[in-house]
Amino acid sequence: MTTKSWVRRFTPASADAPVLVCLPHAGGSASSFFALARALPPDIEVLAVQYPGRQDRLTEPLVDDLEVLAESVERALLPWSHRPTAVLGHSMGATVGFELAARLERDGRSPLGLIASAARPPSRAGDAKVHLLSDAALLIEVEILSGAAITDPVQAELVRASLPVIRNDYRALETYPGGTGALRCPIAALVGEHDPRVAPDEARAWARHTSGQFVCHSMPGGHFYPATHLQPLVAVVTELVAGWSQFAGAQVSR
Repeated sequence: MTTKSWVRRFTPASADAPVLVCLPHAGGSASSFFALARALPPDIEVLAVQYPGRQDRLTEPLVDDLEVLAESVERALLPWSHRPTAVLGHSMGATVGFELAARLERDGRSPLGLIASAARPPSRAGDAKVHLLSDAALLIEVEILSGAAITDPVQAELVRASLPVIRNDYRALETYPGGTGALRCPIAALVGEHDPRVAPDEARAWARHTSGQFVCHSMPGGHFYPATHLQPLVAVVTELVAGWSQFAGAQVSR
């Protein structure tokens, strides 16, 4: 395993900038964070994670264990271990992010905070059994999350080709044993106002998984609000990382 295979850096940033580790949704790839990386200020460096089995890692075996994924990501982040680190996970990526943050805390590299976007808390991650659906039913689930039917033939074919990866990732999420512990770092839960699969009370339930500060933000849009309402996300992420960095700096100076 190499750092280069796991981490994508889309834009230059200040050498001492805090890093924001971004973990994709089920079936997603590092490129889903390209727009966010371009829109954030240069004093935040985005490290987008590329899971095996997609895009330029297409020939590598898929990983259907979130704990294994988190462990691999932690190793890949070693070159940035001296930098303040925040974690952002979208949908399935939020649960991977929870596991990653727990490992970083355990190993003395406590993150600035975790941003859990469009996700149920880890104690509820395995409630559904989407990975057992037929291909046709799984495609319908993708359409429900997207908020619209897939009518373009080319797009439909791309989604159908991605179904094995999507199914694998749902299997990883839905067989995850569930995290019942609490992080010490802050957690911010973000949920789309029209998310069909994550209710506001489920987003607020992330509060049980931190002994630190907790906030919950309602975002315009649906499950994939980062793709349709980027600027509100940029504003929230910028404010969170700046606030967490300032608090961490104050703690160190005491």
